[in-house]
Amino acid sequence: MKITSAEFIKGIRGTDAILADGIPNIAFIGRSNVGKSSILNTLTGKKDLARVGKKPGKTTEINFFLVNRTHYFVDLPGYGYAAPAQRDREKLRKLIIWYFTSGEVRPQKVVLILEAKAGLTRFDEEMLKILKELGYSYVVVLNKVDKLSQKEIADTILNIRQVVDVEIFQTSTETGQGIDALREKLLPA
Repeated sequence: MKITSAEFIKGIRGTDAILADGIPNIAFIGRSNVGKSSILNTLTGKKDLARVGKKPGKTTEINFFLVNRTHYFVDLPGYGYAAPAQRDREKLRKLIIWYFTSGEVRPQKVVLILEAKAGLTRFDEEMLKILKELGYSYVVVLNKVDKLSQKEIADTILNIRQVVDVEIFQTSTETGQGIDALREKLLPA
């Protein structure tokens, strides 16, 4: 499906009416610095829709973007970044877990974004455990594949396949690789 409109609606840090408005959520989650904001911008064709920070860990709220007036792309804070104070990291972790476990909303699809070079980290495995336990439909996006050789990508995918058996998209926001296929998966015609 072509994306014809995308706009930031609001950021939340807990219970909010937006969770009950009936618009399906597609949630984007991943470690800090995996390129969540860049993927959102590239998927929607809007360069400045989601703020891309020079430093990781900029997203501190759950941000809702209305796409085609039919779905929310939900940008969750990144996890696993060491710079913020322990107290702040724990708040973000609790906010992420709350979104998935509160029962106030159930995302139609979850997009777990991994950085190609780092592959699957301990933090990603924890998130996968939550998604599996709660029965969420999800895909894995291996981002920044333009930075690796084909052999390195194949090795990384092999390692991921040992943990999950879901569709893995190889993407690069620099080259546009895999973006159309991911968009079609998330918003089929």
